[in-house]
Amino acid sequence: MVGLPTPESKPNENKPLVNFIKTKAFIAFLLSFLFMGLGQIYNRQIVKGLFFIVLWLYIIIFYSQPFQWAMWGLRTLGEAPQIRERGRVVFEGHHSIFLMIEGIIAILIALIIACVYIISVRDAYKVGRARDKGLVPRNFRQSLKNSWENGFAYILLTPTVIFTLFLTILPLVFSVMIAFTNYSGPNYLPPRNLVDWVGFQTFIDLFNRNSWSRTFYGVFTWTIIWAVLTTFTTFFLGFFYAVLINSEGVKFKRFWRGIFILPWAIPAFVMILIMRNIFNGQFGPINKYINNLIDQFPILAEWGLSAIPFFSDPTWAKITLVGVNMWFGFPFWMILMAGVMTGIDKEQYEAAEIDGASAWQKFKSITFPIVMFSTSPLLIMSFAGNFNNFNMIYLFTEGRPTNPDYSYAGSTDILISWIYKMTFDHNQFAMASAVGLLIFIVVAIFSVWNFSKTRAFKEEDMMK
Repeated sequence: MVGLPTPESKPNENKPLVNFIKTKAFIAFLLSFLFMGLGQIYNRQIVKGLFFIVLWLYIIIFYSQPFQWAMWGLRTLGEAPQIRERGRVVFEGHHSIFLMIEGIIAILIALIIACVYIISVRDAYKVGRARDKGLVPRNFRQSLKNSWENGFAYILLTPTVIFTLFLTILPLVFSVMIAFTNYSGPNYLPPRNLVDWVGFQTFIDLFNRNSWSRTFYGVFTWTIIWAVLTTFTTFFLGFFYAVLINSEGVKFKRFWRGIFILPWAIPAFVMILIMRNIFNGQFGPINKYINNLIDQFPILAEWGLSAIPFFSDPTWAKITLVGVNMWFGFPFWMILMAGVMTGIDKEQYEAAEIDGASAWQKFKSITFPIVMFSTSPLLIMSFAGNFNNFNMIYLFTEGRPTNPDYSYAGSTDILISWIYKMTFDHNQFAMASAVGLLIFIVVAIFSVWNFSKTRAFKEEDMMK
C-alpha cells in the first residue's frame, strides 16, 4: 500500500538519544555522577580527577559517620539526660541544644559538598562536550589559569558565602528551630533535662493560653503604635525643620543645621541615660522644679499641679518615650531632606512663581513629591528599625512600669525587649523564638510590600 511506512523504512526515533549516549560528554557526565572525579579521569585531566577522587574518598570515609550522628541528634535531640548523684555528674548525657547546632552545621557542610559535587559533574560534562567538538582538554595548570581569569569574582565571593552560611544562616535557622521545641525553664533546660520537638504547640500556646496571648496582643499593639508614631513624628519633624531652615528668610543656615544635628551626633547610649535621669520621678530636674514650685506656692497643688509620673504611669511613660525619640531621630531626617531640597532645580520654583503659585502650592507640588520620592525607601527601613528599637526602650524605661496582666513584660515593652526578658531573665527560649519568628514575618511582609509600591523602585524596574 502506497504511503504506509514499512518496517524497513520506519525512522529510528531513538537514534538521537543513542547518539547522545555515545558522546564523550554523556560518558564523562555519567562517570562523574557515579563517583566524583572519574569524569575528569576519562577526559584525561588526571590531576583534577585525582583531586576530586581524593576529596570524595575523604568525605565518604571521614564525614559519613559524623553526618549520620548529627542527623540522629537533630532528629531526636538526645535520648539520655544528664545524671547526678550527690551533686556530682555521674553521666554527662546528651545536650539537646548542642545536638541541634551540630545537626544544622552538618546540613550546611552537606550543602557545600553538594555544590562541589555539582561543579565536578558540570565540569566533566563541559570538558566532554569540548572533546566531542575536537578540542584538546586543558591540563591542570591551564585549568587553574582559566579559573583565575574567568572565575576571579566567584573565587573572592566564595569565602564571604561560607562565612555568611555559618555566621548568619546558622543562627537564623537555629533560632527558627528553637520555636518548634519546648526549650524553656525550669523543666526543659539541658543538660539535666532533654528538649523535645513539639511542632506548632508553642505558637498555639502563644495565641490560645491567656497568660501568653494577653501579653502578646498587648505588646504587639503597642509595638505597632510605637513604630508608627516614632517613624512619622521624626520624619515630619525633620521635614518641618529642613523646610524652615532652607526658606529664603532664614540666615546662618549652616549654624542652625549644626545646632540641630548635635542630638544625633552624640552617642545615643549616653544621651538616653542622661534623658533617663532628667525625667526621673524622684531626683530628676523636671519634677524637682515642680515640687519646689508647689512648696513655694501651695495653691498650685490645689489646682492639680503635681509631680509628673514619667516612669510610673503607663500613658506618661509612652508619651515620654515618643517625645525623647523625636529628639534623637529628627536630625537625621532634617539633614537628609535638606540635602534633597538643595538638589531641586530652582527653575521649577521660578516657573511656579511665574504661574502665580503660592508658597504652599510650590511646597505641595514640587518640594513634597520630590522629597518623598527620594526618602520613601528610607522611611520604610526606619519603620522596620523602630519596630525593633531595643536600645531606646530598654535603656530609657526598661519596659516599665510593671503590668500585672503581662507575663515577663512591662507596659512599655515592645516585642524585641519582651524577647530579651524572656530569654535572659526567665529562660523562655522557645516562646521567645516563636515571637522573634513572628516579628520577622511581619517586618518582612511590610517591607517587601511597601518597597514594591514605592515610586523609586518602580522607576528602577522600568529602567531595567
